[in-house]
Amino acid sequence: MLKPMRRTLYCGHLREQHTGLKVTLEGWVNRRRDLGGLIFIDLRDREGLVQVVVSPDAPCFAEASRVRSEWVIRVEGVVRGRPAEQVNQKIATGAVEVLAQNLEVLAEARTPPFPIDAGWRGEEDQNVAEEVRLKHRVVDLRRKRLHDNLRLRHKVIAAIYRFLDAEGFIGVETPYLTRSTPEGARDFLVPSRLEPGHFYALPQSPQLFKQMLMVAGYDRYFQIARCFRDEDLRADRQPDFTQLDMEMSFVEQEDIIELNERLAAYILREVLGVELPLPFPRLPYAEAMNRFGSDKPDLRFGLELQDVTEVFKGGAFRAFAEAEVVKALAAPKALSRKEIEELEALAKSKGAAGLAWARLENGALTGGIAKFIPPTLLERLTVSEGQTLLFVAGPWRKAVESLGAVRLELGRRLGLIEPGFKFLWVVDFPLLEWDEEAGRWTYMHHPFTSPNLEDLHLLDSQPAKVRAYAYDFVLNGSEIGGGSIRIHRRDLQERIFALLGIGPEEAQEKFGFLLEALSYGAPPHGGIAWGLDRFVAHLAGEDSIREVIAFPKNKEGKEPLTGAPAPVEEAQLEALGLRLRGEG
Repeated sequence: MLKPMRRTLYCGHLREQHTGLKVTLEGWVNRRRDLGGLIFIDLRDREGLVQVVVSPDAPCFAEASRVRSEWVIRVEGVVRGRPAEQVNQKIATGAVEVLAQNLEVLAEARTPPFPIDAGWRGEEDQNVAEEVRLKHRVVDLRRKRLHDNLRLRHKVIAAIYRFLDAEGFIGVETPYLTRSTPEGARDFLVPSRLEPGHFYALPQSPQLFKQMLMVAGYDRYFQIARCFRDEDLRADRQPDFTQLDMEMSFVEQEDIIELNERLAAYILREVLGVELPLPFPRLPYAEAMNRFGSDKPDLRFGLELQDVTEVFKGGAFRAFAEAEVVKALAAPKALSRKEIEELEALAKSKGAAGLAWARLENGALTGGIAKFIPPTLLERLTVSEGQTLLFVAGPWRKAVESLGAVRLELGRRLGLIEPGFKFLWVVDFPLLEWDEEAGRWTYMHHPFTSPNLEDLHLLDSQPAKVRAYAYDFVLNGSEIGGGSIRIHRRDLQERIFALLGIGPEEAQEKFGFLLEALSYGAPPHGGIAWGLDRFVAHLAGEDSIREVIAFPKNKEGKEPLTGAPAPVEEAQLEALGLRLRGEG
């Protein structure tokens, strides 16, 4: 038995300057090999791996012969340089190795359900089904890729704390158990044992609490906040997620945008060594939709939508002549019929009636709807020889969004998306949008967003034309943040509630605490929330936020590792005064 000693260094920190040093290392066996009577062990910890050599005459040779992958061991030995021809350029410790003098097995291990050693050796990890990885998440978390991602996440959060502390922000924690308020998604409810029939809600965001902190005079607030939304999941959503939440008093929209640009630039400089040019581009909502078919456009490639509505007005092609808008896209190659059919299926899934096309060959349009296209079209369009024109006609929103989806797919298929980070602000959103199903106005962001004061006179007569003091923060085609200037006057907040169909009694019941706070004198204030998981995923080059979260849920909202959600004992339900429907 080795005499317990404290670890001298992390395995991954050994370098040539440590040659001759006697060290104690602890970690996992990444790989063991027997070669020519020598035993080679790649010993791994969170900082990397180093090669350990056990010679046949070492006292620990028999014990070393026993070890297998993922066993936990302690090694004492001497650092020595590797011969020049044996230096491993793939790993940081590749110029040295440790000649073992003693070795102790601290824990044996079962064979892992999938290989996890390749990344630590500078090689490509084996592809493993995500559900298998999530079921065995503890083993999965040993892979270098996830170590790197979670370390990156930590560095991002540490940089946020440094920056906001220097800017005078105060970190305040808001409650996890609060009351249910209508914020768009369904709440996760927590029954109260002490008040049967009453429920807490887990917060969808700290929105109202941070506004009340501004009323209380805290001026600059931030929080790395856990948020909860019971909604349908997709690649960039989790039922429980993390956001950077902040709020500022006595500010205008420009102040918040400028500070967040500097914060983003600071994070990328500190964490990735990337310099970002400031300021970031800005696009009004309507322009973003018309040019890119999205309110979160990916600016890493061009391929903009072009409006050709007027070209077809009054023409013989009725489907286009009578449409509200006709949008066109010039694909930078000749698309095959199969490719066009696949793109049409995508456009239809986004609400388009169809996807028309024509091809420019020898200076003339051919194929598809070419015979219906007026000669003046080529004067209005930017299109080159051999390109395929794609058209969508119909209601404005469906036309731009469906062709915007086609644009993104073409960007991916044709390799048009350039590497790097393209930030963007989308501004001048409508305050309200019409809900066809409910037959009333609803909010574009949330009901606490201030209308643009220049449009206040339109609030009752033309609410669709009222702009909001709202802004979305976009990175590479993903909305990574959103915020607004808030309503700080009680009378205006009550007026907005009424426009949304929330009467005085309902407003008092659901938001009385906020209205009362506003009645005590609230400063003009505004803020923003970043989706931290999504932001880190972009920095890590990951497509899914599950790759930057230690213990994520799967696409069905389940946690395969623990089996959550799971049934509870009858006694627990009884204590809460609950009975499952269908039971006696």
